Amino acid sequence: MEYKLTDFLPTTKKELELRGWEEVDVILFSADAYVDHPSFGAAVIGRTLEAAGFRVAIVPQPDWHGDYRDFKKLGRPRLFFGIAPGCMDSMVNKYTAARRLRSEDAYSPDGRHDMRPEYPTIVYAKILKELFPDVPVVLGGIEASLRRVTHYDYWSDSLKKCLLCYSPADMITYGMGEKVTIELARRLAAGESIRDIRDLPQTVYLSRKEDIIGGITDHDIVLHSHEECLKNKKAQAENFKNVEEQSNMMHAQRLLQGVDGRYVVINPPYPPMTTEELDASFDLPYTRYPHPKYKGKRIPAYEMIKFSVNIHRGCFGGCAFCTISAHQGKFITCRSKESILREVKQIIQMPDFKGNLSDLGGPSANMYGMSGKNKNACEKCRRPSCVHPQICPNLNTDHSKLLDIYRSVDALPGIKHSYIGSGVRYDLLLYKSKDEASNKAAMEYTRELITRHVSGRLKVAPEHTSDRVLYLMRKPSFQQFYEFKRIFDRINREEGLRQQIIPYFISSHPGCQEEDMAELAVITKGLDFHLEQVQDFTPTPLTNATETWYTGYDPYTLQPVFSAKTPQEKLAQRQFFFWYKPEERRGIEQSLRRIGRPDLIAKLYAGMAPQGGYRPSGNGKPKSYNPNFNNDHSRAKHHSEKPQEEKRGRHRRNR
Repeated sequence: MEYKLTDFLPTTKKELELRGWEEVDVILFSADAYVDHPSFGAAVIGRTLEAAGFRVAIVPQPDWHGDYRDFKKLGRPRLFFGIAPGCMDSMVNKYTAARRLRSEDAYSPDGRHDMRPEYPTIVYAKILKELFPDVPVVLGGIEASLRRVTHYDYWSDSLKKCLLCYSPADMITYGMGEKVTIELARRLAAGESIRDIRDLPQTVYLSRKEDIIGGITDHDIVLHSHEECLKNKKAQAENFKNVEEQSNMMHAQRLLQGVDGRYVVINPPYPPMTTEELDASFDLPYTRYPHPKYKGKRIPAYEMIKFSVNIHRGCFGGCAFCTISAHQGKFITCRSKESILREVKQIIQMPDFKGNLSDLGGPSANMYGMSGKNKNACEKCRRPSCVHPQICPNLNTDHSKLLDIYRSVDALPGIKHSYIGSGVRYDLLLYKSKDEASNKAAMEYTRELITRHVSGRLKVAPEHTSDRVLYLMRKPSFQQFYEFKRIFDRINREEGLRQQIIPYFISSHPGCQEEDMAELAVITKGLDFHLEQVQDFTPTPLTNATETWYTGYDPYTLQPVFSAKTPQEKLAQRQFFFWYKPEERRGIEQSLRRIGRPDLIAKLYAGMAPQGGYRPSGNGKPKSYNPNFNNDHSRAKHHSEKPQEEKRGRHRRNR
């Protein structure tokens, strides 16, 4: 399929001329390559503005060195500059949990490392304000969204202020940006000054106390000041609890935080989009291709999602280490079946499509169509998770609508298979509600998922085997993984299939000790898993786990929580993932003796020749170990060093 330059949003002066434009209303600067696809934030915001009648251009990955020619080439926009720093936080994108440079930048052509700076929101804003001091600069995207209040920054190992304190930008728009960006553009076009726009939902600005719209009221939540958080880590933990709760409420309160003699003012978010609004966003005229300037170049993130379809927004899992609740919120908005089928038909027409959808999913694979049965209860709820510590009895867990989507997609001519690449919440499949129709649909969905939508490997995320650690992660008991795996194996036997479960696990999560990892090794050995889809916990801004890791306290209980922090402590935990590698055995045996668990050596290495003349003894059993549960068809492979957001496909959900 051939597209003309004018089918894309303009990126150069020449492309403006091809459209007959002398100026544009909004210029977006993106730290990602420009892919005109609904999974890439700059494209979504650009197309949304375009549909509202604004002229918009995108400058992808501008060169921030030298004479700044990329920042000057399109001139001055009529309304504002928007900075979209990328689908992932720039530091998560560039560095591993060990602070080493990643093997590639998934959002740059050919995975190049030199196409984006660290903290592009700050770098780009400083350049634009230097060149065009009177033009408003607005920060959006996940980097600004997750840094909108005092937050811990792992890469500088310091507590950072709101991003506006380091950037000369005028405003942050946080969360999913369609509604707020359009309203901001309309108000600026109507002649309002950005300095006077202080009541717009889902925005953040800096203000003197006397200039706060309406003054500070009893309905506002005044957080501990940045200066107090520097002195008192419990204050920072308490702040996070308020931020997370308000990010996941239907009717949130305004948040204020003192910093440097001023206030950061965080206006409440817009309500979740309706199905009609979400359809309109996905139905915009995307080409679904990278801009022609990248011809012959590979953009890794695009290759991953090229033939995938996102069917809903939001996630009510509330996992402690995940950024989705802070950015998208917990309320699910579903696309209509008609909109989903329109996108699938577009994919079918792509010349290199062979009939296989790589993913028909979302932030979590099986939350489509789910919401609270009593909406009034949901409007008052403060829980950041609808499934932790138990699944809310008000939650409708019916999989019927999702089954209808799968079957409707599979019935389209040109579709051979629709695979589920997003992570599946098996706790939703196992949940027994009072509605027998929902329970029946869950069983039906489970069988259909396993028999028709697994490309040999099914991704699930137990994350750990210790129920104590899992509680802190806001994940279900590992006993539920055992139960789901029994069902998976039974259905495979009945259908004559030899498919694998691919489990994800995290080491060094807050609350996790070396002994927990040692027991994880024994338990997963008993399941015949050779783990390679693993992740060392990376503290990312504005997550419950990160604030626990930094402060040493659970933000909700203020009880102390241990975290492995030094490289030595983290490596001591991570090594247990790879007990089956000969080069790891000596270190593991030494660690087990040091922590007083030599009994686990026999569990890991029974029947194998001992190293160093040491012959293990003892018959202690690890907690939760199930010696009767084993399956020789399940083996997790494909080593991953990707960050939590990327490895589960969540990079394409946040825009």
